[in-house]
Amino acid sequence: MKKKLFIFSNEKINTLDGKFYCDNIDLKTTPEGLNKKFDVILFGRKSNKNKSHEIKIKKTNIFNNIFLYTSCVIDSIKKEKGAKYLIISISPYTFIISIFLRFFGKKPIVYLRSDGFGEYKAILGKIGPLIYYFMFGITCSISNLISCRDYILRGKKGKIINPSQLDSSWLRQPKSIEVKNFKLLYVGRLKIEKGIFSLLNLIKNKKDISLTVVGSEKKEVSNYSNQSNVKILQTQASKLKLIKHYDDHNIFVLPSYTEGHPMVVLEALARRRPVIVFEDIQHIVGNKKGIFVSKRNFINFFGTLNNIKKNYAKIQKDMKKNKLPTYKEFIGKFVKYIDNFN
Repeated sequence: MKKKLFIFSNEKINTLDGKFYCDNIDLKTTPEGLNKKFDVILFGRKSNKNKSHEIKIKKTNIFNNIFLYTSCVIDSIKKEKGAKYLIISISPYTFIISIFLRFFGKKPIVYLRSDGFGEYKAILGKIGPLIYYFMFGITCSISNLISCRDYILRGKKGKIINPSQLDSSWLRQPKSIEVKNFKLLYVGRLKIEKGIFSLLNLIKNKKDISLTVVGSEKKEVSNYSNQSNVKILQTQASKLKLIKHYDDHNIFVLPSYTEGHPMVVLEALARRRPVIVFEDIQHIVGNKKGIFVSKRNFINFFGTLNNIKKNYAKIQKDMKKNKLPTYKEFIGKFVKYIDNFN
């Protein structure tokens, strides 16, 4: 009999015809992968907006407010013995859940996917890191930690894991492409901390540069479709269609102000599309071939584009040397860490 694993998330989930949907692909694939080993019960926040990715976890619970959320969590804690408790990222919701878990004698496992200090600063300004520091300090003191980057732990003891969505479909031979005009791709949410608005301003009215954005909600498509060289598309649920987006463009851009372990970069590298990031997240480069760091101004950005264009064939050849983590390896290590925590 499978051991129960309760997963708590701050992500918003909508329900339609008895099925559950989210926009964050990681909230779909990570619980689904862990569900092969554990009996997963997923908790999230309720959304009235339609999301893109179906979560194939039958025991999914969504709540309108923190009071209903915590009430159900407390009820579950009281009934279950020997279960494991996994919290995905630190937010006001999950911070409160961690406090209740510890109060009832449970030690949660907290999975840190990104640098909350940077995210809260981008969203709330100077006060953001102070708020996160308070939640981070308490949560880490009462939890077992798993992170995708050592620096995210800020000196705290924890296990390191390499998240990935890559499977045989992503790793098959990519489509060949030439670079005449710059056909840029961004896959992700239209959020301030993601730097997408900065990128839109950077390429505004540039004739030789086009950008496709994949990852918006329906209303955002019309809100940000006023730039002639920009195409805004909704979140893509089909893996094969998403792969085609990568293959149809020649350079991937991730303009985020903060990132931990961005899986879209792995996807771009798997399709051998060079990646441009800005100095804010240059730490993600590591030993990977094909990632270029630009300053957040047009002159330097355009110079980086031209450098990639000039050396495109060589860059793609070097990218073949990358050893990229796979989804199977990611879930296998995650299961091992959860099993080993008391």
